[in-house]
Amino acid sequence: MGISRPSRPVLLTASAAAGTLLFTVLTPGGASADPAPRPVIRDEAPLDSPDRAARAPESAADRALDAGSGAARTGKGRGYPREQHLDTVPKNPADKSIKLGLTPYHAIAPRLNKVQGVGDRVSVEIAGRSAGGHDLYLVTVTAPESAREAARQEKMRERIENAPKAAAEDKALKSAYKTPVFINNNIHGNEWEGTDAALKLIEKLAKAKDAKTRKLLAHNRLYFNVTMNPDGRIAGTRQNANGFDLNRDFITASQPEARAVRQIAIDKQPAMMIDLHGYVNGTLIEPTTPPHGENYEYDLFLKNSYANALGMEKAVNGLGYTEAKDGVQPAIIPFRDQEEGWDDWPPIFTPQYMPFHGAVAAHTIEFPMQVNNEEYDSQPVAELRRRSAINTDIAGAAMSATLDYAAKHRRSLIADQIEVFRRGAVGAKQVEISEQTVPGVPGIGPEDVYTANFPRAYVIPAGKRQRSATASARLVDHLLANDVRVRRATRDFRLGGTSYEKGSYVVDMHQPKRGIANVILADGRDISDKVSAMYDISGWSLGRLWGASVAAAKKGSPAGVPSRAVAAAARVGYVAPRGDLRLRLDDPREIAALNSLVRDGVSVRRAADGGSVIVPGSARRAAWDAAKKYDVAFSATKARGKDVVRRTRVAAAVTPGELFALREMNFDVVPVSTGVLNDGFDWREGDVLFVSSGLDYAGLKAPAKKRLDAFLAGGGGLVGRGSGGAALNSAAGLLSVTAVEGNGDANGVVRVRNAGGPVAGSGSGYGFVYAPMWFTGLGDGVRVEQAYANGKPLVSGHWRADASGAGGPADAAGEASVVSGSAGGARVVLFGTEPLFRDHPKGVFGQVGRALFGVR
Repeated sequence: MGISRPSRPVLLTASAAAGTLLFTVLTPGGASADPAPRPVIRDEAPLDSPDRAARAPESAADRALDAGSGAARTGKGRGYPREQHLDTVPKNPADKSIKLGLTPYHAIAPRLNKVQGVGDRVSVEIAGRSAGGHDLYLVTVTAPESAREAARQEKMRERIENAPKAAAEDKALKSAYKTPVFINNNIHGNEWEGTDAALKLIEKLAKAKDAKTRKLLAHNRLYFNVTMNPDGRIAGTRQNANGFDLNRDFITASQPEARAVRQIAIDKQPAMMIDLHGYVNGTLIEPTTPPHGENYEYDLFLKNSYANALGMEKAVNGLGYTEAKDGVQPAIIPFRDQEEGWDDWPPIFTPQYMPFHGAVAAHTIEFPMQVNNEEYDSQPVAELRRRSAINTDIAGAAMSATLDYAAKHRRSLIADQIEVFRRGAVGAKQVEISEQTVPGVPGIGPEDVYTANFPRAYVIPAGKRQRSATASARLVDHLLANDVRVRRATRDFRLGGTSYEKGSYVVDMHQPKRGIANVILADGRDISDKVSAMYDISGWSLGRLWGASVAAAKKGSPAGVPSRAVAAAARVGYVAPRGDLRLRLDDPREIAALNSLVRDGVSVRRAADGGSVIVPGSARRAAWDAAKKYDVAFSATKARGKDVVRRTRVAAAVTPGELFALREMNFDVVPVSTGVLNDGFDWREGDVLFVSSGLDYAGLKAPAKKRLDAFLAGGGGLVGRGSGGAALNSAAGLLSVTAVEGNGDANGVVRVRNAGGPVAGSGSGYGFVYAPMWFTGLGDGVRVEQAYANGKPLVSGHWRADASGAGGPADAAGEASVVSGSAGGARVVLFGTEPLFRDHPKGVFGQVGRALFGVR
């Protein structure tokens, strides 16, 4: 299996407070603060935090959820170049790039229009639009191709994925196919320099006359996403206009920018990719420390990624920058130089998502010289421009070295990409990495070995076994959007010893992209004992958290299931033809449909079960409109219903992700904070208060505190999440509970017991935590809506006790995770889980919706 790496810096401690990891390392030569992973920047910070992106507009959720906002496929049937004149945008003197001497967003289109006129190598298309409405520019640089040759290239690309065994034996393909390379820039808006390095390289390649460049472009297609985050580039923020960190969005793809890059990955199928970031000194070049993503063909990935990293390291160090002269330290390769803290475990980052679509080398590159955040404001312009020039040089060196590797190894890169797809198609066993299976990579040890247990198939059941048809349809469409093959049964069938009804969906795991299918549907793994801390989330499972029922079939033959391939999930929108109608409130789309009906004046009543509502038969036409728009079902009922559901306006001191989720569910939301309340917020604008962050009771001035207290005493409701919500509840003297904070570094999928009440209902039995919390010392009248499962609540992720031995999952087992009650006139619900976290627990969103209605 190989030996461990005694020369690597050893990570000693990792502490966290609300999602910020702080690392301390020892190097073999003594203590040092560098090189160390930067603290995780959690995108769930308060809306009024100074480094947030622009406030999400009311229409942001609709725009970001627009299915048509992915990559534009305008090149069908065309050759190269595909020149497209880009519309110019008005000059913006406030663009934050200008101060650094870099290219403002408004200057990018003119530069690209100009370079398209130089020779016949450069093509530009619009890959999509950002949350803020800015164009995303995808540049292709390659030798000219006729329409016939471009069609031939596309057929070869499809053969590599769809017939990998035949492609592996096709010598002509390996000779004629142009190896695709993808360079992604500026995913974090205030990490600017990749864009400028890319523009310089594009212009250089357009003009170069040398034989090396001609050969490179004759045998490769180079794709440049010039700026993935124009919103943040302009505003000088890490996030996009919705407040989302795009480099956390790839498994859920909630944002249009991530969906655009997902489509690029599918359509272009890069064999190599690099993602340009900042700022870590010295320049950080992946591959990473353990744990490694278990769903990759990691032997092929590591072989190429490590070799390319060595080339990039040589090129970066070869620029001649030094610490003494320039403040630039030598480059770092975490796999070689560090013990832990820069893992590639979760598929939320660009380089950790692209391998599922055939990339056999993928890297994050972190420039060394910080120019953002406090440095942007405190450093002289001349110093900032000096640093940015260095970063731009380093980004260019990394790009050029990657192109050199692609040119030299293009045939083996394609052979490895074919092998990735072949293993998936035939269900081959993954190859464990070792110094024998990955020659040329020293120091591989057992701590680096992670492989997945792929089932033979997954089934998303129909009929009585299906929790939510709406949720199932969403999950199937998400699988298809990620290029996973899905079939739908045309008759009842048995698979893996279990019977399923006609209409169930089957995902045969003998398919080229089995890795991404497993990422989406599998439970995942508890890796708490593997490393002391993780860079970001450690557990995820859309199969458990999106509200659908998913079953893994370990044995059987999916090929024997009578079925047909589907290009989209069957629509489930339905309205019973007679009588009054029942709408369940388990899914965010059902909550959105209810809010739409109430907003349109339909008289809707609460059902006695607390988990559904009754719509009068007289509103059948409005119900049909909602059923079609939100793909939800209205069943027939004879129940009469109770109280009328009233329009619920939410005053929300929340994170950008939570704001996005609330608006997706059609709640009327007014963002508030300590400052907003101190400025004289009019509580007539809100019916309920949702607090997770950004609202400190102790920070309120006396008049603001008096108005808030009066709102709560007068029957205003409170929904709180996490430490922020619990602190406000305690300070305002509401529910009598003790909030216990678990290890702040913990996160993952957990088992829960739902009490069947109006908030959690019967639920799926799964939830998500990030810095988990639970409630003890429950006073009179406090109801447990949900509790962590007894025994071992963590299903997948990283949750261990803290240094004192407390705060682990054993302490949380059996304790209340969601509680409710009334106090001092206010109705309150408190969540110790993360029900709206980055679109991961989509099937739990409904709990928040029901809580908001319940405290109204």
